[in-house]
Amino acid sequence: MNRKLIIEKTKEFVKMKLEGEGTGHDWWHIVRVFNNAMDITKKEKLIHEGNIDIFVVELGALLHDIADHKFGYTDEDRKNIITDFLLELGVQNEIIDHVVYIVNNISFKGGENKHKMETIEGEIVQDADRLDAIGAIGIGRTFAYGGYKKRVMYDPDCELDIKDKEDTISHFYEKLLLLKDKMNTKAGYEKAQNRHRVMEEFLENFHSEWKGEK
Repeated sequence: MNRKLIIEKTKEFVKMKLEGEGTGHDWWHIVRVFNNAMDITKKEKLIHEGNIDIFVVELGALLHDIADHKFGYTDEDRKNIITDFLLELGVQNEIIDHVVYIVNNISFKGGENKHKMETIEGEIVQDADRLDAIGAIGIGRTFAYGGYKKRVMYDPDCELDIKDKEDTISHFYEKLLLLKDKMNTKAGYEKAQNRHRVMEEFLENFHSEWKGEK
């Protein structure tokens, strides 16, 4: 099976698994991450003299939320599901291992994931995923996820440390505002700048409106 057909089959598989998912990790999230990854790859190829395996980037971007821990799966579950799927399509073991490495190490995991991606392909997919968590789309996804988890929008009276707060606005300070400086690639970092400013402006307006100042 040629690589183009494998990518099409993978898109069908992921769409079937994630279409209509309600936490903001749905099929359209995958499409945006895939598009981000392709754009970053195009720009990073100049820096890395073309030494990037685009096929690995494509598969990593498409499969990064399959059997994720947020859905109750373990890393071993995900490894087995992805390996079985790709083997059936005739993908080489070396490529499968690389894709599994990426998807099992991509997550922010509440800020506790200290692993540094060891391949440029992993760095690209991780940046692409992080980009979809910030900016205008990131704001929308954050409130969608907060609604799914039945979190209050904002609780200004909460005295707990930020990381223990359960309101949606606190998630910006716990995670989203930190992502700009966690980008791996030059292209990812540049793309994150505007998205970061969008969130800062949103939070400034949110707090002003909350206080009745605007």
